Amino acid sequence: RLKAIWLFILAITIHNVPEGLAVGVGLGSGNLAAGTALMIAIALQNIPEGLSVGLSLLATGAYGRPKAYLASSLSGFVELPLAVVGALAVTSIRGIIPYAMGFAAGAMIFVVSDEIIPEVHRLGREKLVTYSLIAGLILMLFLDTALKA
Repeated sequence: RLKAIWLFILAITIHNVPEGLAVGVGLGSGNLAAGTALMIAIALQNIPEGLSVGLSLLATGAYGRPKAYLASSLSGFVELPLAVVGALAVTSIRGIIPYAMGFAAGAMIFVVSDEIIPEVHRLGREKLVTYSLIAGLILMLFLDTALKA
């Protein structure tokens, strides 16, 4: 069971790679409002992600709160250096911004459609994930509109 949980944590950490790049590309593109909205959205979805990592470790009984907290934090911190890489790439080579934004968006759509939605459907929570997706889209539209003002 512990090995499966560490594989899950590794998957979450790898899943955070395109998220970090997306934030960096968004902020480095020069559109601060769009970059900030993307950063807030990813930060909000990182909360339940981090909780799932920490609570999974706590549930095994093999780890206490400090180690579970450390593991959940480190799985998300991988985004920070990758955000810097994404921002440096688009600020250094301005011509790659459209391609980098397309890559970042495509990577996020891939992660959601290939990993998250099938897993939730496997668990029999189709309606919950559909309503959550709609709520997330509404939240992003709100953030996009609010941050443009």
